[in-house]
Amino acid sequence: MPIEIGQEVDGKVTGITNYGAFVDLGEGNVGLVHISQVSDSYVTDINQFLKTGDAVKVKVLGQPKDKKFDLSIKQVGKPQPIFKKSYTKNRDKDAPPPGSFEDKITRFLKNSEERLVDWKRNIEEKQGARKSKH
Repeated sequence: MPIEIGQEVDGKVTGITNYGAFVDLGEGNVGLVHISQVSDSYVTDINQFLKTGDAVKVKVLGQPKDKKFDLSIKQVGKPQPIFKKSYTKNRDKDAPPPGSFEDKITRFLKNSEERLVDWKRNIEEKQGARKSKH
């Protein structure tokens, strides 16, 4: 069964480092629980919370990178966060709030698309000029 983001999976701690714990999820899948995702309290020594061979329940936070999942122990049982959008009355309901990351990305993509269209039009005009000379 494929592992999906947000899914809670049983695993076994296979290794511990200063920055986290490696967890075997079965079926050849492994992941890393970063030290910041071990407990709600501040963790200075991960060995106080986990030992190699411990059975743990983890929540999948991210897609595989080099076949390793990003995992969390502290988020097990907690619902996925739902981001609520607040808009001004005059703005379009689908538009992101001004100055937000989404707004900046939207403007960047729009500018990029406009520049790409201009560039393509320019190339086509130059190619058309070459074809008419022959």
